[in-house]
Amino acid sequence: MINREWHLQSRPVGWPKPEDFALVEAEVPTPGEGQVLVRNKYLSVDPYMRGRMSAAKSYVAPFELGKVMQGGAVGEVVESNAEGIAAGDHVLHFFGWREYAVVDAKNAVKVDAAAAPLSTYLGVLGMTGLTAYAGLLRTASFKEGDSVFVSGAAGAVGSQVGQIAKLKGASRVIGSAGSDEKVKLLVEEYGFDAAFNYKNGSVAEQLRAAAPDGVDVYFDNVGGDHLEAAIGQLNRDGRIAVCGMISVYNSTEPVPGPKNLARLIQTRGRIEGFLVGDHYDLQPQFVAEVGPWVASGQLKYDETVVEGIENNVEAFLGVLRGDNTGKMIVKL
Repeated sequence: MINREWHLQSRPVGWPKPEDFALVEAEVPTPGEGQVLVRNKYLSVDPYMRGRMSAAKSYVAPFELGKVMQGGAVGEVVESNAEGIAAGDHVLHFFGWREYAVVDAKNAVKVDAAAAPLSTYLGVLGMTGLTAYAGLLRTASFKEGDSVFVSGAAGAVGSQVGQIAKLKGASRVIGSAGSDEKVKLLVEEYGFDAAFNYKNGSVAEQLRAAAPDGVDVYFDNVGGDHLEAAIGQLNRDGRIAVCGMISVYNSTEPVPGPKNLARLIQTRGRIEGFLVGDHYDLQPQFVAEVGPWVASGQLKYDETVVEGIENNVEAFLGVLRGDNTGKMIVKL
């Protein structure tokens, strides 16, 4: 049996190129004691993976050159040498970018394919969903009545942030997105009070028009001009949760910070970055609260599905370009 897997061949400079990657054929591995062999069914591609392609020191180790990359995946166990997990079970794990993976049972989380589609465990009920939940409720200290601005609002995390804020009593939710179609989706499907296309003009001017009374919470997925605009509209005691800064991920030179940081003194505002890995203690609470919203249709989600492992790199590049609506998923 042949296992196809993606290797990082060279570290990208600026925007990643297809030739930075190689689809390699290898033998399907054999599970050892306490391990399971998983046939992956869905793979996740996410913006943070761009950082792991660099050798720069970060919060997670970089991908190794010439070796298979990693990422979220969900699949079916085809062979088990571990108690508590049997062939036919479905598990969530972190050995994506390949068709078959050997996983230590302690690192495999069983998921119920009957309770929700398997792909949702990579998105709305998975890491991106918990990111939205923890970032909004814990890092940004959201409270009922807050006005909330979300950048990258049509993406997997941003779309959930806005909806959770509305479900928990936000006074106003504003989103930015990169197309008029996505703006329409935010307002008509996800229930945002206002949204704008950041490509249509000044982000600062469009945010002022959409949030004339300012914002109490800014959930940052973009950085750059979005962060500066949010600081400009921040209300007294406003909070900014920095989840990502996709606008600078492919920059080859240091990017200047916002020019108006001094306004935080006037507003007594705060900016705090966070990583979802620090908040897995919220997982039971997250599933208990968000699961019923998803099941009832109160919280809507979209997935952009790309077929075939041979298109994994193109799906990843699509995330960096903003091609996806909701979670980008690769279906094997």
